[in-house]
Amino acid sequence: MRIGFIGLGNMGREMARNLVRAGHELTVYNRSRGSSEALAKDGAMIAEHPAEAAGHEVVITMLADDNAVESVVLGERGVIEGMQRGTLHISMSTISPNLSQRLAAAHEERGQEYLAAPVFGRPEAAAAAKLFIVAAGPKHALAKAKPVFEVVGQRTFEIDERPEHANLVKLLGNFMITCVMESLGEAFAVARKPKVDPRIVFDVLSSTLFGAPVYNTYGPKILEEQFSPAGFKMPLGFKDTRLVLQAAEELSAPMPFANIVRDRYLSAIANGYSDLDWSAISMGAAQSAGLAFGGDESHSDAAD
Repeated sequence: MRIGFIGLGNMGREMARNLVRAGHELTVYNRSRGSSEALAKDGAMIAEHPAEAAGHEVVITMLADDNAVESVVLGERGVIEGMQRGTLHISMSTISPNLSQRLAAAHEERGQEYLAAPVFGRPEAAAAAKLFIVAAGPKHALAKAKPVFEVVGQRTFEIDERPEHANLVKLLGNFMITCVMESLGEAFAVARKPKVDPRIVFDVLSSTLFGAPVYNTYGPKILEEQFSPAGFKMPLGFKDTRLVLQAAEELSAPMPFANIVRDRYLSAIANGYSDLDWSAISMGAAQSAGLAFGGDESHSDAAD
């Protein structure tokens, strides 16, 4: 299959590499050319602008946020200009349901096809082709995208025919991940106060009630404060929390926990932690309890 791939960040780079290695004919575009040149060594061709990358059977966008997607798709020499009638755009970015609706309408007006297919998984899962894909859109478009999904993911969940619903499910999933990270941070902070080893706490909880992958992924990172290099940076976590709150407000559905997490991210960013992994919001609980973290000697264990 001839595929255009736009957005070669931590996730997109690995997904694109897997598509090349699977034998697909790939044309890539990235704002910084270095990532494109690295993929060219694997056999990809380099586009000079998004419209050039979009002149294929399928074009995939894997970008950071709404602004990036809107600019690349709807802007000058954008994806929508390069696509032909009947070709398919698969948006695999985590974006707002509102933007997804706008993209679907813009493509429909031009006789083009559109799917939303955001993914669950960190860069290491992308490299191993073990992503979980949440897809929504017309059935014939889902069928056309199947060869792509089979290469980059381990399972695809088809929601329904409304693309924005896939984006909503993805945001809800990310919200629940942030709640896990916050709850781990709080539990470890409370355990540290009377000198209970948080590693033992985690062993007990993950071996009994909380053995799910999200706990086993983020528990050790938080215990060891492995927040750099970031697989998913703080501002992206803040962005996703803001988007899920926006969607909930439009649906008149309160999300009080999401507001707490939003404030954790905002505080962390304000204190200079933007380059850390989004799981570093767990440090907020330690700070609030007067505990040291990350070699910061300005805090000390109150139980000392």
